[in-house]
Amino acid sequence: MEGWRGAWYVPCLASLETLQELCRKENLTCKSIGITNRSLKSYEVEYLCDYKVEEGKAYYLVKWKGWPESSNTWEPRKHLNCPLLIQNFLRDQNEYLSRGREGKAMKVRNHVKTLKPAIADYIVKKAKQRIALQRWKEELNRKKNHRAMILVENTVDLEGPPLDFYYINEYKPAPGINVLNGITTGCECADCPAEKCCPKEAGFILAYNKRKKLKIQPGLPIYECNSYCRCGPDCPTRIVQKGTPYSLCIFRTNNGRGWGVKTLQKIKTNSFVMEYVGEVITSEEAERRGQLYDNQGNTYLFDLDYDSDEFTVDAARYGNVSHFVNHSCDPNLQVFNVFIDNLDLRLPRIALFSTRTIKAGEELTFDYQMKGSLDLTSDSAEGLSPSKKRIRTVCKCGAVCCRGYLN
Repeated sequence: MEGWRGAWYVPCLASLETLQELCRKENLTCKSIGITNRSLKSYEVEYLCDYKVEEGKAYYLVKWKGWPESSNTWEPRKHLNCPLLIQNFLRDQNEYLSRGREGKAMKVRNHVKTLKPAIADYIVKKAKQRIALQRWKEELNRKKNHRAMILVENTVDLEGPPLDFYYINEYKPAPGINVLNGITTGCECADCPAEKCCPKEAGFILAYNKRKKLKIQPGLPIYECNSYCRCGPDCPTRIVQKGTPYSLCIFRTNNGRGWGVKTLQKIKTNSFVMEYVGEVITSEEAERRGQLYDNQGNTYLFDLDYDSDEFTVDAARYGNVSHFVNHSCDPNLQVFNVFIDNLDLRLPRIALFSTRTIKAGEELTFDYQMKGSLDLTSDSAEGLSPSKKRIRTVCKCGAVCCRGYLN
């Protein structure tokens, strides 16, 4: 409830209806369950549940925002000023019927037209899903640390937001692992890149050209200016650290690959798209978790094997948009190792860059066997990155050159 400040929280076992009724009884507000000052004093349509025609008049069953379902009422069409919700209702009804589940949309009994219960049930589930996905989208955009928007879309099934996924913007290290280590000074350049800029100090060339596009080959590391450097935020070496510049959409795929990610903007070749972030764990812990993920058919473990094989990134529960990026044997993203505020070669940041021009609306993919090197021909399961898998997972990427398996 608003106004309460506790030191810790426990899961609430009460239903949403019970909490809403308690709020109204005690005149309390709680935005997370739809009880606001406005909804305490007025009625607002949250979604439409059912439809009928009586004596020539059309009625909709209304779920009122902030009120439990036990308070639903039938309201005549002329009393409702919610054209978008009516549009959603009709679209969901037509979507259900187009799948050929129930045949005719209406049935007639005693001169009263009503929807079949299965259709009404589907419409309610879609309405609840739409609300849940909207709330998830708002949550993702609150937590992200970049300007570009994150959208969410599911026109395929009734799947809602993942229940055990937490959005983070940077690595979440396990106890005892330090992901900010090794930087005590930065470059003194007034205009990067200069003779002693960060990449050259590390013994490598600058990774980006004047258009801020990648110019190095896969397998070479990227060094960016860090928080100790004299240069400002417009420095041409500061690319990955600014976060994704493109608006992206997490969407439900229609071929059994679960969620995917598509770009809402055109992406030019060799452009930075996103980082792969998650929990940083030891390789021993990754082996333990990998056995569980194998049985579930999941692939979220990304080995940080640029210099050694001590650590792994696990994006199963904690991650960013990259958590939802699917595999392809013919990907449009390539993996690169990046060093910014940490020079520990065992702990690079993982960045995904475009390998070609990507059109707006196109799905983003990367090869789960990519190791950021030029040699991607190994068939050894022991060398796979992002995950060392023991059970072969069938690939559904649909590429002409598909290898048949993710590993």
